[in-house]
Amino acid sequence: MDINYISAESAVQLVKSGDRVFIHGSAATPLHLVNTLLKRAGDIENVELVAISTYGDIDWNHPEVLNSFYLNSLFVSANVRDWVNGDRGDYVPVFLSEIPRLFEKGALPLDVALVQVSPPDRNGYCTLGTSVDAALSAARNAKKVIAQVNPRMPVVFGDGVFHISHFDALVWHEAELPELKHGAEKDEVATQIAKYVAGLIEDRSTLQLGIGTIPDAVLQALGNHKDLGVHTEMFSDGIIPLVESGVITNAYKKIHRGKIISSFILGTRKVYDFVDSNPVVNCLDVAYVNNVHVISKNPRVAAINSAIEIDITGQVCADSIGTYQYSGIGGQMDFMRGASLSEGGKPIIALPSTTKDGTSRIVSVLKQGAGVVTTRGNVHYIVTEYGAVNLYGKNMDQRARLLISIAHPAHREQLERDYFERFRRQAC
Repeated sequence: MDINYISAESAVQLVKSGDRVFIHGSAATPLHLVNTLLKRAGDIENVELVAISTYGDIDWNHPEVLNSFYLNSLFVSANVRDWVNGDRGDYVPVFLSEIPRLFEKGALPLDVALVQVSPPDRNGYCTLGTSVDAALSAARNAKKVIAQVNPRMPVVFGDGVFHISHFDALVWHEAELPELKHGAEKDEVATQIAKYVAGLIEDRSTLQLGIGTIPDAVLQALGNHKDLGVHTEMFSDGIIPLVESGVITNAYKKIHRGKIISSFILGTRKVYDFVDSNPVVNCLDVAYVNNVHVISKNPRVAAINSAIEIDITGQVCADSIGTYQYSGIGGQMDFMRGASLSEGGKPIIALPSTTKDGTSRIVSVLKQGAGVVTTRGNVHYIVTEYGAVNLYGKNMDQRARLLISIAHPAHREQLERDYFERFRRQAC
């Protein structure tokens, strides 16, 4: 098949001053296109960049870029925190499941989408690879779509299939995908948390979890479980051993039986090779994957998420440290609600009892300006290294007692004092 590939320099000329440009994210971040576009700083102005989470070496932390580009982020990861909290960036609070609608319904109309795809097959079809999530909607709704074609991008089955005729420009660029590694060092706190979480998960449950020390530890603790399934917004390397050992079979899911369902994959080359042309793995539109009603159709959904801090009434802050935007809403509420409506489902918030500097994560009141991602009306299980409690159906006094019982011992007395001062009654 005769394909007309052009240079990245020529392709990004499609971007004009005043445009809104979507950047494909996670492991699929099209670094060559993005960095080439940023080199046009000074040549174009008032270009708004829209992304969820980007990874890899992006050269955007200098004044020339900030003068020409504005970042309107749909999530906040480490590489954009300073930008989002500065005067040339901002954050859009939105459920991950609703991001595609922003592009489809005109709340954030897109002029250009920069995506990264697997090479076209003999019929001219390529895939969005490791990241379908909201990139599917962006690629469908942007006025112009520029594709970075990378032979290192795996072919991933599901919704993210496009014919090359859909793209306005094709740029061939071979490069390794960004990798994210966890679990290299033993973490005793995470290991203990994982034991409590694993104790809540029954055989034949459907899992949702993310990436990080605690999710990896939970996966390692599930080795003796049977017939688990996966329906998650993302997954990483930790899932592979459970598939290979037969723990994850997806045999008892009610929808997509036999399939691992996700919206994006992020990890090391090991997981990218695992998903490559693997018929068991489907990456689907995040509006579907994270749809509460879809999630709830599977039995025993165990949704495992984390938090920055939790107050003693059960309010979960997962996106900010006070007024500082540290992360985003993401899919936490999608899955917390979906799991709560699932037959036998368990929405779980798992977190260390303290920060690295010893500050309690269980607090009497949230920091001023802190965002509430999961409300106290939606919260169920809370797990720290000191135990697991279920707040569902509990009144304020009962919640305080339970949460103080799993706080770090060094902070329990102060939490009791604070509770008494606030409610004028003894908590413990």
